[in-house]
Amino acid sequence: MDIAENAALVVVDVQKGFEELDFWGARNNPGADDNIAALIDVWQGTGRPVVFVRHDSVKPGSPLRLGYEGNDFKEYVEERRGKGSGAELFLTKTVNSAFLGTPDLAAWLTAAGVSQIVVAGIQTNMCAETTARMGGNLGYDVLFAYDATYTFDLEGPFGWRRSAEEIAQASAVSLHGGGFARVVTTEELVGAAGA
Repeated sequence: MDIAENAALVVVDVQKGFEELDFWGARNNPGADDNIAALIDVWQGTGRPVVFVRHDSVKPGSPLRLGYEGNDFKEYVEERRGKGSGAELFLTKTVNSAFLGTPDLAAWLTAAGVSQIVVAGIQTNMCAETTARMGGNLGYDVLFAYDATYTFDLEGPFGWRRSAEEIAQASAVSLHGGGFARVVTTEELVGAAGA
């Protein structure tokens, strides 16, 4: 796997509010946070750009709403912000895609000459997947760090209920099989990016 010298790591919504399991329900992939941290460390250590995305929910009861502590980045992310030698962007959004946030992600990537992005963060099937899909639609070479994401059990139409692991796998199949992104592991990315 080739990782561009200026490939951007897009860290999506790694916020304290996702720790409130009474709100979200059961999750998968307990190792996701360690993998996200490892990716940030390698990206910062190699001078590659990192984008930190925060979801500012407009829903009054959301654990991710502005003014509530759950809106803050998890400690390990906050501690890493501003530590790299490469470019860094902080953006906020109120919808699923980081490409519809402020400031404009695509404009920032274009100005920096970035054509390859790596997507990690929360939730696998929501904001991480939507960002990856839109990145693919916009023509970026998208790598989706599957084990550096996680999600929660979810109920859909017709009483269908799926576990977090089933949902995450379905996202990976859709992204990879549909040609939106290449679904890869943290180990593969760390090895290819090389510190």
